[in-house]
Amino acid sequence: MRRTSIQKLDTSATLASVGALLCWSSGPIFIKLLADYLDLWTQNMLRYQVACLFWLPFLLLSLKKKRIDGGLWLRALLPAAANTVMQCLWAAAFYYIKPAFALLLTQSSVIWIAGFSVAFFAQERLLLKSKHFWLGAVFSIIGVAGVLFFKEDFAAPKTLTGIIIALGAAFMWAVYTICAKLAFKNIDSRSGFSVVSIYTVAGLWILALAFGRPQDCAKITMRPWVYVVVSGILSIAFSHVLYYSAIRRIGATIPSLVLLLQPFIVLAISSVVFDESLNAFQWFFGLVLLFGSGLAVLAQQHLGPRAGSEQ
Repeated sequence: MRRTSIQKLDTSATLASVGALLCWSSGPIFIKLLADYLDLWTQNMLRYQVACLFWLPFLLLSLKKKRIDGGLWLRALLPAAANTVMQCLWAAAFYYIKPAFALLLTQSSVIWIAGFSVAFFAQERLLLKSKHFWLGAVFSIIGVAGVLFFKEDFAAPKTLTGIIIALGAAFMWAVYTICAKLAFKNIDSRSGFSVVSIYTVAGLWILALAFGRPQDCAKITMRPWVYVVVSGILSIAFSHVLYYSAIRRIGATIPSLVLLLQPFIVLAISSVVFDESLNAFQWFFGLVLLFGSGLAVLAQQHLGPRAGSEQ
């Protein structure tokens, strides 16, 4: 009898996870920069509209070639609703509390995602048997805690509103992730997000008209418009599609653990953009976080070839 070969890492899914991490890490920087020019409702609407328009040609081509079935429009409603709520909470958090603190709070989404994944997807329960997964999770949590604890302004007062918003965003991110995985099984990532972005833009337009000041768009200069376009393409259009691709291939838990690196990367970018700095302890725990996420990626070997597709 021929011995079954060991399952190798899914390179495409790993690259997609890392790509989503890098693209999403630019989001908080642009949101913070745009906060000086636009309210959260208006900048949300503008950035998502750019992402929607970016993928619209692909969606129209797919519709013309009949690559998208009519049921996709119905299946996309729930992920789009969760995404709209999550996006509003995500952007709002940076208006109330500092970016690094808000990001670290939102990393609690990993706990929700892991719980939802184990509950809904039988294949992902194999992660519970993986030493790499548990070690990676422990190192990642230690890394996040260390980066947070040794931040100089950790003891500065944070408003209860900001904390609740950030934790709410973390929960809704988990809901969005699982809804997207359920809705877009075996569906091209670009098609799935194209439809979600249309619904999301519609929702964000309604919220911007109700609570924001869209008229401020006529007053801003070229620089904030560049922020809107670049962030819409990188931190929304590319990041969501890459994330969809990753969770479709290897499930939702591992890509989410990889995203634990986001606070570390954002802090590194902030050192250039906002003249922030990391102390020696933060660098150390950032490397611990990197190591933990790497171990979590190695846990892919325990899932088998159909981890991203089985329900």
